[in-house]
Amino acid sequence: MQLRDAKEADLPAIRDIYNDAVLNTTAIWNDAQVDLENRAAWLTERRRLGYPVLVAVTDDGTIAGYASFGDWRAFDGYRHTVEHSVYVERSQRGGGIGKMLMLALIDRAAACGKHVMVAGIEANNAASIRLHEKLGFVITGQMKEVGTKFGRWLDLTFMQLTLPDQA
Repeated sequence: MQLRDAKEADLPAIRDIYNDAVLNTTAIWNDAQVDLENRAAWLTERRRLGYPVLVAVTDDGTIAGYASFGDWRAFDGYRHTVEHSVYVERSQRGGGIGKMLMLALIDRAAACGKHVMVAGIEANNAASIRLHEKLGFVITGQMKEVGTKFGRWLDLTFMQLTLPDQA
């Protein structure tokens, strides 16, 4: 497995992984699928802001997952805090790809001077919460019934990691 920065040629796979999460999981609280134009604009904006989009690539060249981070909130006082997203292709889940992507994101966030990384996780996603705890994230709060998907209310667990100082 290789991790690298995403290229435009990766966008169809990124779109497909994203849309699968929209259709089949509570990892993304959107109901609408996205098209290639949407993902291209997203990648362009991440790059403009200096934020990474990483892909995990199998030995045969298949995109097995992707990850990124962006501003947590759009106010100057939060400029040192980012929120991340990690998505793994359905057939590749449970094999450590999410952890690899997370570790790389943590390194990238620290290297660009960020201080805290935030995770917003659907409260019943025990596997994601466990992974974040293993990586040093701590639960900082839970918001009850703040979202809805698949006809039910969803709780949101917030976790955070104070990043290593790269000064």
